[in-house]
Amino acid sequence: MIEISSKDNEKIKSTKLLLKSKNRNKESKFIIEGYRILSLALEKKDIINYVFINEDFENKEEHRKFLSKLENEGIKVYKTTNKNFNEMIDTENTQGILAVVSYEKKSLENNLTDKDKYIVVLDRIQDPGNMGTIIRTADAAGVDTIITLKGCVDIYNPKVIRSTMGSIFSMNIIPAKRDEMLEKLKAKGIKIVSSWLNTENWYDTVEYGEKVALVIGNEANGIDDIIAENSDLLVKIPIYGSAESLNAAISSAILMYEIKKSLV
Repeated sequence: MIEISSKDNEKIKSTKLLLKSKNRNKESKFIIEGYRILSLALEKKDIINYVFINEDFENKEEHRKFLSKLENEGIKVYKTTNKNFNEMIDTENTQGILAVVSYEKKSLENNLTDKDKYIVVLDRIQDPGNMGTIIRTADAAGVDTIITLKGCVDIYNPKVIRSTMGSIFSMNIIPAKRDEMLEKLKAKGIKIVSSWLNTENWYDTVEYGEKVALVIGNEANGIDDIIAENSDLLVKIPIYGSAESLNAAISSAILMYEIKKSLV
């Protein structure tokens, strides 16, 4: 283990830069924080670049055992002051451990395959909590691939990462442009199903088919009109009370599980 005390150390400075989306995109790296999610990342250890711990992390025996495991896996660990550590994270109550991990930049051309028959398309989902919850739910519901369109929050935002509860490592998530997405899905014969208020089709009374792409729209404005016009099916969830609409993550969960029933 290497100890670093200076805030001007290059490793600390380069890690802090990853708190910004433009730097994450440039370096193809992001920060994960917390003992549990790092334990999940360790299952794909090749993506872990290095680990930082603070002054308090080694106080627990369980944590010391975990550090030994990291050492056995050949992962470099740095120890720094609590002050330096806190400047590399965006939370107040820290567990005292973070890692910098690499990610693969993906495209529809290279990463959408014929095996992907259940897809979720996210159109300008902007709330990090919603994004992370949708990714986690898609993982639980057996979705093959998630496509994120321009205008969505960065999926490597620390708040998104925390909300995924580790599903960020198991889901195939591909960024794409709207027109590219529509063209590719139609070419593959995938039925585009959009959540849309102005339709007579209740979500639980329709036939979804064998290959489906479910589109979930922006929290405030819903789905892009062009996507709605090019959808094969528009569906809605009933509102029985006085609420104007459902939260995007909640509605996506209802629809994902309903569609999954038809695909099993």
